[in-house]
Amino acid sequence: MPVESMPVESMPVESLRVQAVQLPIIPVVAELIRNSPGTISLGQGVVSYGPPPEAIAQLQDFLSQPQNHKYQEVRGIPLLKQAIQAKLMADNGVAIDDRREIVVTAGSNMGFLNAVLAIADPGDEIILQSPYYFNHEMAIQLADCRAVIVPTDANFQLDLVAIRQAITERTRAIVTISPNNPTGAVYPEADLRAVNELCREASLYHIADETYEYFTYDGAKHFSVSAIADSHPYTISLYSLSKAYGFASWRIGYMVIPAHLTTAVQKIQDTNLICAPVISQYAAYGALQAGWKFCQEKVSAIAQVRQTVLRVIEGVPDLCSTPPAQGAFYFLLKIPTPLDSLELVKRLVQDHQVAALPGSTFGLTQGCYLRVAYGALDNATAAEAVGRLVQGLKAIL
Repeated sequence: MPVESMPVESMPVESLRVQAVQLPIIPVVAELIRNSPGTISLGQGVVSYGPPPEAIAQLQDFLSQPQNHKYQEVRGIPLLKQAIQAKLMADNGVAIDDRREIVVTAGSNMGFLNAVLAIADPGDEIILQSPYYFNHEMAIQLADCRAVIVPTDANFQLDLVAIRQAITERTRAIVTISPNNPTGAVYPEADLRAVNELCREASLYHIADETYEYFTYDGAKHFSVSAIADSHPYTISLYSLSKAYGFASWRIGYMVIPAHLTTAVQKIQDTNLICAPVISQYAAYGALQAGWKFCQEKVSAIAQVRQTVLRVIEGVPDLCSTPPAQGAFYFLLKIPTPLDSLELVKRLVQDHQVAALPGSTFGLTQGCYLRVAYGALDNATAAEAVGRLVQGLKAIL
């Protein structure tokens, strides 16, 4: 029987595991934007700038060595790992010795999936904070594990009592993201230390996503949990070059893991990727030579855009509200409407040519929320975008 004439019920189907995973929201919103030319996006979390010149300069060195076109070390090329080690010590206060291993990954999303597969079995539980980063929840589902969602407080800060109460005999890890996606919250050092200590007491892993480590404002400070003394046996830290160095499509991040997980992570990464793209690793080495000085200027410009967006939002408290957000480049807006958040996003794009992400994709099903991302916009474009957002909300609500 020709395939096209087979009954639908006879066709092979995707796995139940994959069916349980939510549809990625970025392509959905991107399609809405393509169908509404002229739309300004406050959706995807990227920056407006590209890599520093030092990154591009490394490409010629890569091309000059024929060996670079072959597979390289699964955990990353030595040149880049040495640069990462120096960066971790200088910027994060994290020392790498024989108790820890650096693994270069194709972005921190891959690092997170590596971590879950290395530490958890099907049916095990990983604690996420609500609202969660959707790719974390999706990775847990793909690993046939269960995401246990713990609420945060009114300011999207950690609820330490609720986290403790969520631990069961199947719990394998507690995840924190600071600065946070999607809320922009920055967790105090004391709270991160408390979660880390709870993991030590309960023999759990603390997975700390530090993707937005350089993006803090109004005096907020980022704290790296791997800097905690003697935390190496149970702490996994994830980092990325995508945001700070304008490196999103180059797909380079890295993990700091306990040494005893090295073999497990190497098995997983060799199966999925073999090694992160070596040309990207060379560029990443160049980016780290530029270092924090390059990032500082860019973050200062984003801070000005943040103020522009914040002034407009704070001026319309009847249309939207957001708690303090001192990190990343997001505001999570609560909208006083019974509309489903995805439906609101569709109407804003189609009728008002401005895009945001729906709160439902971050697990917010009670009430209507929008994540507004401002990192990719200059001041004038951000002002226009948030102006359209406000006008759209006035028309819709």
